[in-house]
Amino acid sequence: MSNLYYGLDDFVSDMNNLLALGPTQQSLFDRGSRYLKQLILNPNSIEETFKLPYGKGPRPFHGSYLLHRGTNGLSIISIVWGPGDHIDPHDHLTWGMIGVMENCLTETRFKRIDNHKRNGFAMLEKTRVDKTRPGEISLLVPLSDEIHQIDNETDRPTVEIHVYGEDLSKLNRHKFDLKTNVVTDFKSGKYDNELRCR
Repeated sequence: MSNLYYGLDDFVSDMNNLLALGPTQQSLFDRGSRYLKQLILNPNSIEETFKLPYGKGPRPFHGSYLLHRGTNGLSIISIVWGPGDHIDPHDHLTWGMIGVMENCLTETRFKRIDNHKRNGFAMLEKTRVDKTRPGEISLLVPLSDEIHQIDNETDRPTVEIHVYGEDLSKLNRHKFDLKTNVVTDFKSGKYDNELRCR
């Protein structure tokens, strides 16, 4: 199917069909990445509203929009990172694929180097820093390669599509403080388009 006509409904259908096959992690990422690349290369694949900052609240230049929540766990989100946006290192506890639609981001990856035995404590080691640009995809592998920090070091918004195997708003995840090694539990809040519907 041509990128020109490949939209969100096509992507949801392809991902649901793929997940129904019970794929290995490698085949999930191989095929899922191809589908996601088609989606993010089509500038019309999602509504323009979901590529704009929310404009309200404590982060008016940021946006977080739920595009799909499936009964099989499939979760698709549009994230808008405003200029200068930063999020500390955090985990996901599910597989993920993240594709950049517009502009670019700096993603810093970490791995845990402690023994995981002290509650509320973790030591992280930086493993790499990547600049992700339009059409590029970043993969999150649960427990082995999923801790990252995100920075928008540019002067304009960056738009990404996030695809996860579980709804992040239902997962108890962790934020990591690089200076103190303190681990804080957190859950994602409601998405901005869910807040709008109240």
